[in-house]
Amino acid sequence: MSIASTINKLEKLKLYGMVRALNGAMEAGISGLSTDELLAYIVDAEWEYRHNRKLTKLIKAAKFRYSASIEEINFTIKRNFDKNCLLPFSDCSWIEKKQNIIITGPTGGKSYVSTAIGHQACVYGFKTVYFNFGKLIPALKLKKADGSYIKEIRRIEKQDVLVLDDFGLEKLDTVSRLILLEILEDRHGIKSTIITSQLPVAAWHDVIGDPTISDAICDRIVHNCHRIELDGPSARKIYGNL
Repeated sequence: MSIASTINKLEKLKLYGMVRALNGAMEAGISGLSTDELLAYIVDAEWEYRHNRKLTKLIKAAKFRYSASIEEINFTIKRNFDKNCLLPFSDCSWIEKKQNIIITGPTGGKSYVSTAIGHQACVYGFKTVYFNFGKLIPALKLKKADGSYIKEIRRIEKQDVLVLDDFGLEKLDTVSRLILLEILEDRHGIKSTIITSQLPVAAWHDVIGDPTISDAICDRIVHNCHRIELDGPSARKIYGNL
């Protein structure tokens, strides 16, 4: 059987990573490779090709605010934050444990860090979605009116990681707090959520409003979470990101 025939069959099987690797090996000369080495080479190439395609798809679907990764985070600013703070999140075991993350502190840095952690989740194959909280709630209210609310809530529920950025900029009305409770109730103990806020957690009850619903919301996010509490100057003013 000829190499050309093999490549043709690989293409029909949509094993494009193998095709690319085999073509490259032929151009470079494969006489020095054993059968086992060549097989390992093209299988590794196919795995990497599929991993990269999946990662690209996951990142695109997440709709992150920034293009960020853990490796790109700037730790030179003194903000009560260093590389050790990210160790619990680097292997994404927190997602497998259904844990949450709360990132609080002054303006600048929180969104970038949450995106970097979300990007890491994508690297490990977890479905992730990012929302600015102030835009999500009005959008969901409109979906209640046009009948697509349940579909969108179910889509959010299926995400392994939900990033809610800039929570607490405005006080919640009755509908808003009930929507947030529904989102967190669907994810409680099943999926992971990242919330960023300029407000300390102690001030969340005032923003949410209703004491009973506030307790329910905080119970579902606060008591099974990691906390990153940033302080100091805004990273955005100094470097443009963290």
